[in-house]
Amino acid sequence: MPSTFAQLGVPKFIGHALARRGITQPFEIQAAALVDAMAGRDVCGRAPTGSGKTLAFGIPLVANSGRADPHKPKALVLAPTRELSDQIATEIRSFSGRARVAVVYGGVGYGPQFSSLRRGVDILVACPGRLEDLIDQGAVDLSAVEQVVIDEADRMADMGFIPAVRRLLDQTSRDRQTMLFSATLDRDVSSLTRDYQQDPVRHSVTEATPDVVAADHMFWHVARTDRVAVSARTINAAGPTIVFCRTRRGCDRLARQLDRKGISAAAIHGGRNQNQRTRALRDFANGRVQALVATDVVARGIHVEDVSAIIHYDLPNDHKVYRHRSGRTARAGKGGIVVTLVPPDQIREIRYMKRRLGLHQPITDADLSAIRTFDGGTGRPEPRRANGGQSRRPSNPKRKHRKPRHPTSKNRPRHPRSNSKRPASRSRGKRTPARTRS
Repeated sequence: MPSTFAQLGVPKFIGHALARRGITQPFEIQAAALVDAMAGRDVCGRAPTGSGKTLAFGIPLVANSGRADPHKPKALVLAPTRELSDQIATEIRSFSGRARVAVVYGGVGYGPQFSSLRRGVDILVACPGRLEDLIDQGAVDLSAVEQVVIDEADRMADMGFIPAVRRLLDQTSRDRQTMLFSATLDRDVSSLTRDYQQDPVRHSVTEATPDVVAADHMFWHVARTDRVAVSARTINAAGPTIVFCRTRRGCDRLARQLDRKGISAAAIHGGRNQNQRTRALRDFANGRVQALVATDVVARGIHVEDVSAIIHYDLPNDHKVYRHRSGRTARAGKGGIVVTLVPPDQIREIRYMKRRLGLHQPITDADLSAIRTFDGGTGRPEPRRANGGQSRRPSNPKRKHRKPRHPTSKNRPRHPRSNSKRPASRSRGKRTPARTRS
């Protein structure tokens, strides 16, 4: 297997840009798919999230995309969520050179998106819904698209986007290159391969249970009334944690409850606007908050560095959702912890889910010592609690110690009144006699 990007034929300017970020050796999916993708062949890649798929399709897009006319992009990446679209665009821009990259999704204003499309976009990253909206308004024409990527195709199917994906693919060039990446390649995903790819090269680097086997799984028997307290103690012990709830209201409520227990938390779900969702992700990635409380909107395709733990506060709907939630930790060769809180009335349900996943860990009482002793032997990063568990405002080592100010002039200390003579007043270079009583 080639050990460098140069050996895979990656252009020098891309290799240099990656090297500046410390990326010098390709991951398995990149080493497998890059040569075929840069040669213009259709690629069908099966790989779990966090395995490096963005570089596997992003490098060929940058290497082969031409200069686009206004409103007519040359390359198109379709992604299921706003966060994933934003993440893909940011990643590609880091090595895009002169290629112009833009991202369009709903939940934000049209103005900036209209402006970038009017100037011309070489590589367009988009969510299907907003892209169809822009096409209806005449802001985008896909007839010049020569390269298409469908990322997280199985998630597209789960969210009901396959009809929209088909409509969009029908508007692109008939001679396009089509690359499809997914954790699973069944049913709707296989139909896309059949109908829209020509003799695709298949590359699979996934495990039998993708996104799951690398983590350390714990199933704790916890009463519903104790879940908040157990979650708070787990977050303190493990470090940066994503906590999954089923509903938006449940996310907001749990974030408030964790705050009251001294855990800085931010909620993210479909009911929050894009600015709120972006800020929550940024604060979690930067360590400003210890816990990200989320619905399944972030269970697929979002990569945050060094997530130490996942907590299934509410049980996932099925084994696939468990797999994708758990895939937010133990990424890129690192370890991680996955804790599932199992109420008494859901023991049977979790046992069935474990069988589907091939997991055999027992259901036990909550054991925080298992988290404290889970060390770097598996590659888990050291916990990075927000501001070291102290006040949210960072300290400034350059700030000198100051005496506390008195809030009002009434509280300022006064010289005690006395009948004795006051000390002589001083002026610049001249002494004046002290005044005496008459």
